[in-house]
Amino acid sequence: MRIAVLAPGAVGGYFGGLLAKAGENIAALARGAHLAAIRENGLRIEGPDGEYRVRLDVSDDAAQLGSADVVLFAVKLYQAAAAARAAASLFGPETVAISLLNGVTGPEIITDALPGSTVLGGCAYVSAVIAAPGYIRHNGAMSAIVVGTPEGSSARAKTAEFVERCRRAGFGAEMTGDVRTALWTKMIGLSANAALTSAAGLLYADPDVLAAAAGLIGEAAAVARALGMAVADDIEEVALRQLKGFPPGMYASL
Repeated sequence: MRIAVLAPGAVGGYFGGLLAKAGENIAALARGAHLAAIRENGLRIEGPDGEYRVRLDVSDDAAQLGSADVVLFAVKLYQAAAAARAAASLFGPETVAISLLNGVTGPEIITDALPGSTVLGGCAYVSAVIAAPGYIRHNGAMSAIVVGTPEGSSARAKTAEFVERCRRAGFGAEMTGDVRTALWTKMIGLSANAALTSAAGLLYADPDVLAAAAGLIGEAAAVARALGMAVADDIEEVALRQLKGFPPGMYASL
C-alpha cells in the first residue's frame, strides 16, 4: 500500500513517520527548509517513547511521487483547497483521501477541489510540533486517528486495510459510520483550546480560565446539538476533563 502525506508537518510527519518506521511505503509532499532537511537527513521524530529517524520518498512536486492508494491531508484548513489541487497527480481511480484537518469542513473543501475523488472525513488526536526543519517533537500520550467509513465496498476494504496498518504501526485507529459527529466532538474541545491558548497561553490550572473554557465548550456543544450531531450527553464534562489533562506547554496549532 502506497500512502502519501500532505504534508509531513506536526500531524502528518508524526503519523507518517510511525508508518514509515513500521515499514510502510510512505510518500510526502513538502516544501522549503523542511523538505531540504528531510531529503538530506530523513525525518527525525522525538517523543515520550524515544527518538528515531525515517527516510521518506519526499518531493515538492506530486507528479514525481506517482499515485497513491491513500492520501492523508494534514495541512491547515485554509490550505486545504490549494493542497488538494497540488496533490491531484497522486490520485488514481481507486485512491482514497482522508482529511485529518481541524474543523468540520475539510472533507467538503477537498472534494470541491478534487471532484469525483473518494474523500473521507477524519480526526487526528496528537500533540506535536515541528521543532526544527526535519524534526517533529511529539508531546504527551495522545496518538490516534478516527476515519469515516466509505460507502463503496472497494474503498471500504482499502480504508479498513489502512486502519489495520496504522494499528500495526503503533497508534490507535478506527473507522466510524458517523464521522460528522466525530468531527464535531473534537471541534467542541478544540475550539475552546484554540481560543484560550492563542489569547492567554495554557492556564487550565487557573479557575477563571477553566470557567471560560467551560463556557466556550458549552457554546460549541450547543451548536453541534442544534445541527443534529449526536454528541455524547456528557461531552461538556469530557472535553473539559481532556483540556485539564493536557501536558504543560501544550497549545493549539492556531
